[in-house]
Amino acid sequence: MANPVLPSSGALSPLGLDAVRLLPGFWGDRAALNREVTIAHCQEWEEREGWIGNFRGERPRRGREFSDSEIYKLLEAMAWADHPALPALAATVAQAQEGDGYINTRWSGSRYTDFEWGHELYCYGHLIQAGVARLRMHGEDRLTQVAVKAADHVCRRFMEGTQTCGHPVIEMALVELYRATGTERYLEMARRFVERRGLPALADIPFGRAYYQDDIPVRQAQVFRGHAVRALYLASGVVDVAVETGDQELLKAIESQWERTVARRTHLTGGMGSRHADESYGEDYELPPDRAYNETCASIASVMLAHRLLLATGDARYADLAERTLYNMLATGVALDGKSFFYANPLQVRVPAVPLEGVNHAAEGGLRSPWFDVSCCPNNIARTMASLAAYVATTTADGIQIHHHTPSEIRHDGLAVRVETGYPWTGSVSVRVLEGGEGRIGLRVPAWATDATLARVPASSPEAPLAEGPEVRPVDPGYAYVEGPWRAGDEIRLELPMAPRWTFPDRRIDALRGSAAVERGPLVYCAESVADEPALGDLTARVQPPVEHHGADGVVELEVEASLGAGGGNGWPYAPVQDGQGSGPDVRLRLVPYHRWGNRGPATMRVWLPI
Repeated sequence: MANPVLPSSGALSPLGLDAVRLLPGFWGDRAALNREVTIAHCQEWEEREGWIGNFRGERPRRGREFSDSEIYKLLEAMAWADHPALPALAATVAQAQEGDGYINTRWSGSRYTDFEWGHELYCYGHLIQAGVARLRMHGEDRLTQVAVKAADHVCRRFMEGTQTCGHPVIEMALVELYRATGTERYLEMARRFVERRGLPALADIPFGRAYYQDDIPVRQAQVFRGHAVRALYLASGVVDVAVETGDQELLKAIESQWERTVARRTHLTGGMGSRHADESYGEDYELPPDRAYNETCASIASVMLAHRLLLATGDARYADLAERTLYNMLATGVALDGKSFFYANPLQVRVPAVPLEGVNHAAEGGLRSPWFDVSCCPNNIARTMASLAAYVATTTADGIQIHHHTPSEIRHDGLAVRVETGYPWTGSVSVRVLEGGEGRIGLRVPAWATDATLARVPASSPEAPLAEGPEVRPVDPGYAYVEGPWRAGDEIRLELPMAPRWTFPDRRIDALRGSAAVERGPLVYCAESVADEPALGDLTARVQPPVEHHGADGVVELEVEASLGAGGGNGWPYAPVQDGQGSGPDVRLRLVPYHRWGNRGPATMRVWLPI
């Protein structure tokens, strides 16, 4: 099955790219743009920067010590997208592999001399993931052979001992290779890598061992900590190991850590990682909007983990977080033209960024860049967009479940349905049966949709209005099921309430006291100021119902009441009593979906509005 995650057991079984096809719509359009534009953009820049040339033996070697992994992520994107450029790029990579399976353009000749920062096993992990993608989409070829040979080398070299890598990812890669080939040593190697971490297995560093989750064993941790991408990649691999070995204690440990992390260390957008210095989580409730790091790669890793936990447990809360993160982080990470990217994703930008045409040497900033010194995010976006259809739906013995509402066709076990929706701009979701069959169909009702309704419309009356249709009923957040059997023309209609809503922060989040944000459906909104538009630092919003503005392209923007500060004051921004609000002139403040900000050029922006 063409799927990046294919566990042998769990509450739900994923439906892959061979069963789910994205149609034109929010995600279908982005997946098409990814295949037609972003993948080629990434390849062009990797060639321009010399990272692909490293595999040809071109000297001097260029790029960071982990730049090999970016070519492997790109190969994975090409594999899922069935991209015609894959065979030639795979052949270039293959020529750098040594006879015993070792492959690394930075460390060949000085192998395994820096486990803390060398990233050798990390690079293998992304190579193996690319190989698994190609194997599942195409079958065995040069790329899959290179990946298997590298995995076998890893098992021979590391099965005994206590060593592991400072950057996790090989754990989930090895488990997936085990799932694809049935070779037990890959699972055992992944299990040993998981159990070694935190003994400790690595040397201490200025950031501390928590940076790469080597401070305490996985089973004893209470929350995700340290470098956010590393923590989430490791947790994903741990879930994979737990599922394949039947280790319920290990699975429960990650569920508990995820729960606390979401409750105390996650931004409204689903972003994770509050600190710039070490790209790490902060302490509980350390969630500053302007200094939020929220690396795009961390958001992708969060979706990977949430999807794995969803498959293992069937709990809708994991799909809820995945949806929040997809719409407000993954979609934000790439510009509307598919050619520039955010690395960091703060929730407030105070100073407009200076436009860049070339490589951005700093990850932070308020403007998407075509490339970075460390360009993990563009390639990570490319591989995730290419495999996104595999996250949409799952199956059980009694039917199918639709987790993400996007135009698509889903086929499984003789039943074929088409999902039609304008989501996330509208809340109407129609699931029309194309080919009849048995089983029940489940639709996820998001946690914010407290007044949703569901109706089954038989084929005999497909045009019946929802209010008059049979079996109209309110449904609670979670999963709403409709029983079969089904015949062609039957339809399920889900209506989700899309009124804008104000959201208030936990009072323990120091940086957000006295502010509020606006959401609509799954989307977080923000104020954006371009050129001579009002300065956002002077605005105070009023908590009144936002006004909707529907564009010709379906995009919904919002407008809220606000007032400008009077300015000047007494020359000192503090006073013995709380100052009044709304002391300046009234204004109408336009809000845009967070994922669309920064597409009009340099801008200031804020999600959390003083109220």
